[in-house]
Amino acid sequence: MIALRELTPDDATALQRIYSPESTRFLGRGPMDAAEAGRAARAATAAATRSPRTAYILGLDVDGDLLGIAKLHLPRSFASVGYILRANAWGKGHATEAVRGLLVLGFGHLGLSEIRAKHHPDNRASGRVLLKAGFVPTGERAGFTTYAVQPPCPGYVSPSRPPNDPTCPLQRC
Repeated sequence: MIALRELTPDDATALQRIYSPESTRFLGRGPMDAAEAGRAARAATAAATRSPRTAYILGLDVDGDLLGIAKLHLPRSFASVGYILRANAWGKGHATEAVRGLLVLGFGHLGLSEIRAKHHPDNRASGRVLLKAGFVPTGERAGFTTYAVQPPCPGYVSPSRPPNDPTCPLQRC
């Protein structure tokens, strides 16, 4: 089971492993070097203290091992999620679980009305993550496949226990 946690400056080495050439292939950026990983860890720590908070940059931790990053950005017009995992953590359900955790944060604690996401069309695994988490495809924009999800239907308990309502988009989980 994963835990979403705040990052610390001590996570820089793990960030460098997460943002590897293989993991960044579809992100439009290259891997992180040690200096960039240090800056990213410090920036995530600083983002956690801003008020109002505009970004949740959280670590995906499994038994003390930082496997990835899950982000919830809160710009003015809509919120968006993003995620990245180390290649050796792919295919185990960690990204789906992390995105579901971000939805609980966004819809529950923050009261958001919609959360969006996107992925490179060649990264089909990322699309499956979003669909399993309850997102619905909305089209394409700037070369990316786009998705959105709105607050779940009445009676929603958690992403792992959707309500017994066939109209709820999270019923597919």
